[in-house]
Amino acid sequence: MLRPRWLAMLALCLVVAGVFAWLGQWQLGRAIDTSPAPPGATEVVRPLPEVAGPGEYLPEPLVGQKVETSGRWIPGDFVVVSQRYNDGVEGYWVTGQLRLDDTATPTSLAVAVGWAPDRESAESAASALSEAAADAPDDIVAVTGRLISDEGPALPPAGADPQEITRMSPPALLSRWHDIDGVDVYRPYLASTDAAGDLETISSPAPAEGSNVNWLNIFYAVEWAVFAGFAFYLWYRLARDAWEREVEELDDPAV
Repeated sequence: MLRPRWLAMLALCLVVAGVFAWLGQWQLGRAIDTSPAPPGATEVVRPLPEVAGPGEYLPEPLVGQKVETSGRWIPGDFVVVSQRYNDGVEGYWVTGQLRLDDTATPTSLAVAVGWAPDRESAESAASALSEAAADAPDDIVAVTGRLISDEGPALPPAGADPQEITRMSPPALLSRWHDIDGVDVYRPYLASTDAAGDLETISSPAPAEGSNVNWLNIFYAVEWAVFAGFAFYLWYRLARDAWEREVEELDDPAV
């Protein structure tokens, strides 16, 4: 085991184990949030630009954050989204394109403005809101709600209308919107805390307080420690097997 090649392999194992140990320490450092958001932070209404920007993904600690913004509704862009639950009851959301004011470039945000128990009520509300926006296209409205991550687009159920939207996804809504040339769009959407028109308020409770310990990262850190140990074990087994073969050859000259 003390021959040059095995000592060289031991040195290599030390380097590999050192890399694994560093990776484990890095994972462990990421596993514990040393400055977690205070309890109830999501319930403090913050200006939208402080929480996210156009095209940005919403960080996990900020999902469900209450924000406020203002802008004008784009007529004709109130779209119905199905399979939306309010306190366990399935229904429909009415969503709109809010063109934000006070932005350097045209910027839009998808807003869920209310819930309806059936499609007829939802479509009627969407038509009424579009007419109101067309009658006052320059009116600025203030909106407050929870900022929530994009659910991602999905195909409608088998046999359903192929144009039906079943997920709250700004990219899917973008395909239905008008006047979008050169417009920046937010990836997350806003669930308004105040219902528009004859719609019901969307049930959107505060998100559960998360732990400041990421157990998945701790698991990864343990894995790296196991890999480091395995590097030494592999060296030991290879060196010992070679040594045992040499001993057998010495004991049996005929081999």
